[in-house]
Amino acid sequence: MDTGTAMELTLPPKVTAPKVTDRAFARLAEIAEATGQVKPLRVAVDGGGCSGFQYSITLDDPAPDDLVLEKGGQRVLVDQVSLPFLANAVIDFTDELIGARFVVENPNAKSSCGCGTSFSL
Repeated sequence: MDTGTAMELTLPPKVTAPKVTDRAFARLAEIAEATGQVKPLRVAVDGGGCSGFQYSITLDDPAPDDLVLEKGGQRVLVDQVSLPFLANAVIDFTDELIGARFVVENPNAKSSCGCGTSFSL
């Protein structure tokens, strides 16, 4: 699995950037082709959800302090507040019987809900 590289790296000490799979970057390219506009994917962590924290995955514009992971003209953004929660995580795209979606494989999560959008530390 080839992963993206950080373009604007402003990591806090001892925080390793999340990785993005080729499959996720390819899906972003498909979305850009279908919509006619290239928009970065923002992966954030918010309080709430059934397990304490939840992932927010949206198409968004970059902010000045975002970590930007880029490959092939496609970008994934992570804000500085979410970054410690996503250290060493893998951002992927999956297309299964239950649906197609971006997913986060997070080694920091102690538990998660059945749908995979909520987790606890």
